[in-house]
Amino acid sequence: MTIAMLSMTMAFAENEEAKNVNNVEAYNMTVNMRKLGVALDLTADQMEAVEDIHHTFNAEMQFAAQLNNEERDAMVKQAVKKDVKYMHYILNDKQYRKYLLLLNTTLNNRGLSVK
Repeated sequence: MTIAMLSMTMAFAENEEAKNVNNVEAYNMTVNMRKLGVALDLTADQMEAVEDIHHTFNAEMQFAAQLNNEERDAMVKQAVKKDVKYMHYILNDKQYRKYLLLLNTTLNNRGLSVK
């Protein structure tokens, strides 16, 4: 389980430090969905729903990258809030806690912490 978590964290935030990442690249939330599915132990139905939710989240984050700082921060907060709300509906408690850990790690590594 620890190896899966570390592997997934690497897939989310591979080789990224906020100070070295181009601003637009930091907002690209593309992940290896197969690895995420394994890390979260998703069922086939969950996998389909998580892919849809994540696709929307990634699109919203890409849009946020194009905005000015104030608008960008608001859009990121809104995108994250919506993403975790939908994921909480799809995932069980154990999966959801693991997902939050991965998401928070990714956002922090990219300098996109949401307050």
